[in-house]
Amino acid sequence: MTTRPELIELPASAWNHVDCGLCGSARRELKFQDGPFSVVTCRSCDLTYVTPRLNDASLIHEVYNESYWSSDAAKVHGYTDYRADAPLYRKTYRRRLAVVRRHFPAPGRVLDVGCAAGYFLGVMQEEGWNVLGLEPSDAIRLHAEELLGTANVRSGLLGQVELEEASFDLITMWDVIEHIPDPVGAVREVRRLLKPNGKLLIETQNVNSRAARVLGRRWQHYKHAEHIYHFNPKTLGRVLARGGFEIVENTPWLGGKYVSMNFIAERAGRLHPVLSTLFSPLRLLRSRSVYVNLFDEMIAVARPA
Repeated sequence: MTTRPELIELPASAWNHVDCGLCGSARRELKFQDGPFSVVTCRSCDLTYVTPRLNDASLIHEVYNESYWSSDAAKVHGYTDYRADAPLYRKTYRRRLAVVRRHFPAPGRVLDVGCAAGYFLGVMQEEGWNVLGLEPSDAIRLHAEELLGTANVRSGLLGQVELEEASFDLITMWDVIEHIPDPVGAVREVRRLLKPNGKLLIETQNVNSRAARVLGRRWQHYKHAEHIYHFNPKTLGRVLARGGFEIVENTPWLGGKYVSMNFIAERAGRLHPVLSTLFSPLRLLRSRSVYVNLFDEMIAVARPA
């Protein structure tokens, strides 16, 4: 695994050494070290997190810029070409609509936190939902505005953008909560914004999954500058409980994604350079896609407690 050199060169003032973001304990066990980053597990509550991490201002500026959405090193940072994969994201979200339909027999109003290019909300618009996206990255938000309309996208972070209390039926976080420095605070803000009978849907990685255990430090979700938390079902449940929610369901069954053959070849190279060579012919089939689910991601639906 390689740490991005431009991050190492940042001044010490850009970094924060942190304790557990769930219980506040400084007692922790080291899972592994990678350059300046320590991946640790809290001995008090079992939350896995990264320390040090970039402070909030540096996080937005240094991580979620254009190089995040079009990365030449997606194994450790961002996406190879997020915009080019739009058909795959839409196909994935259409499959995941099964979760939404299970809890909402009719459309309502949805807020997508960290909406990126707006692909999920585009699918929800097709389903008749009234949509709003929140996205702090200037680099990708313009794409969302083009897709959804400027009135349906806001710039900024959850809790820093003025939104009406109790105004949403559904709030979603797809691959987002692991990026948020204060996950409990974010969930509490979601609680304020939801209608009394509303629901929160979170998708995030499961650090206790079999894939994570087998792959160890080579697990594809260890991207230290951006994935600052690694939850398991219990720690995610504790975050939600502290934010005023109870879990209705938590399943890995729809946590998979449609990916390109090029993506498979790239991720194989993360495991071993030899695999990168062996899988390189797949890059010739880059227009083909396949659904992959390693059951290392969980989709949790929660309601106000």
